[in-house]
Amino acid sequence: MRSAKLERVTKETNVSVSLNLDGGDVKIDTGIGFFDHMLTAFGVHGGFGLEVKTKGDLEVDCHHTIEDTAIVLGKVLGEALGDKSGIARYGSFHIPMDESLAFCSLDISGRPFLVFDAEFKEERIGGYDSCMTEEFMRALAFNAGITLHIKLLYGTNSHHATEGIYKAVAHALAVAVKETGKGTLSTKGVL
Repeated sequence: MRSAKLERVTKETNVSVSLNLDGGDVKIDTGIGFFDHMLTAFGVHGGFGLEVKTKGDLEVDCHHTIEDTAIVLGKVLGEALGDKSGIARYGSFHIPMDESLAFCSLDISGRPFLVFDAEFKEERIGGYDSCMTEEFMRALAFNAGITLHIKLLYGTNSHHATEGIYKAVAHALAVAVKETGKGTLSTKGVL
């Protein structure tokens, strides 16, 4: 079973994440409405079972809640993948959201890296700071061991642009974690 669960408690947040790469319920509660919407889209569009419960210091701002959730999600993703053998490893996807077009290409390589090329017209989307999209993706990539490239090709509405990015990552990840029935996709033999 390709699943994992983790709870992480700090002085700033209490995060619990359960992930099943092969599907299941999606239940999200972070206290940030738009972030809940993005994580729900991530789970649904990735075809993942995803349960997230985060209690964070929202009286400060949304930063710790979003980044810490991504840290735990990344760790859980890495654990669910095990030694990464028998998966497609690579995934790429374009997502159109009305006037916006987002692209993601990723490699489940064990070598974390983020290239993030997106600008947002609005500073905030509800209780979600637009700049946190990059922070979320960085924490996810570095804690899961993913080389992650994201580009917003164009778009003017920050809601559409951000949602396109989350969905593009989810779809690319769904392609990359598909089981191939073969060994590790690497000339080294391991990742």
